[in-house]
Amino acid sequence: MSTARSLLDAIPSESRALLLDKAACEVPLVLDARLFEEGRKADRFWVIRSGQVEVDLHVPGRRAAVVETLGRDDLLGWSWLFPPHVWHLGAHVVRAGQAVEFDAAAVRSLCDADAVLGRAVYRFVAETVAERMYGTRKRLLQLYGPRAGNPEA
Repeated sequence: MSTARSLLDAIPSESRALLLDKAACEVPLVLDARLFEEGRKADRFWVIRSGQVEVDLHVPGRRAAVVETLGRDDLLGWSWLFPPHVWHLGAHVVRAGQAVEFDAAAVRSLCDADAVLGRAVYRFVAETVAERMYGTRKRLLQLYGPRAGNPEA
């Protein structure tokens, strides 16, 4: 697994400069802002510089369930990379801060044109998804595993 903490650290410097120049901009993370909603077009993603964002899942008739809280250097969003480019979750800013926002179509185009960049981006995103799915699995086992409801088991 990669030791890079941030997507930007995982990309070689020449490709990183191109990516930042052609597809990225600094943006504020405004407290209580919804960054994206389940089922809507995934046309951008972020690397969080500061602040916190909750990733949530719509639950009919109830408040959205928080799946994870992301902060400094975390990648926010990967649905932009995989067709049909639709968000599977939602995201809500819970602590104001800053982020680097990326135009998803521009990043996909740059990845297609630059194999080194494409490999670095796809690998980092895949590793991030795998790591977060493992974390979710552990949380679910804590909630619903054999000992969760019965301390005697």
